[in-house]
Amino acid sequence: MKVGGFKTPLVNPYRNQQMKVDQTKQSYEMKTDKLEISSEAKQLLAASSVETERQQRVQQLKAQVQSGEYQVDAKTLASNMLSYFNK
Repeated sequence: MKVGGFKTPLVNPYRNQQMKVDQTKQSYEMKTDKLEISSEAKQLLAASSVETERQQRVQQLKAQVQSGEYQVDAKTLASNMLSYFNK
């Protein structure tokens, strides 16, 4: 009986595993969430009364702080903090 030379396969067994890892990475990178806000929604947000009222209140508070008239009621602040943290 004659035994010929041992032929090794030309396929690298680790290459298949590496290809699977690379494909998984690529598919993970391709999946991203996107959010687009329409121009109509932006206009509604800008025109909302809550936003304008908030801006007015912020301007009032800034003016009070700059003039030194802004006073903090310590009891109300402490009560609000306790109720917030006890939720």
